[in-house]
Amino acid sequence: MADKEIFTQAEIALLKEGLKRSYKERFEFATRLYKIQKTMAKAVISHKPFISK
Repeated sequence: MADKEIFTQAEIALLKEGLKRSYKERFEFATRLYKIQKTMAKAVISHKPFISK
């Protein structure tokens, strides 16, 4: 039993809900996540202090 993964009821519910989705819904969701990931990878954080000396 040490190697078996034990899921909580909430995790099982999420997995079942995922199976109910159509391939198109899964594709659109994955595409959205991919686009967000690509955008975040290109993002540059620049800090400009308010007080200029």
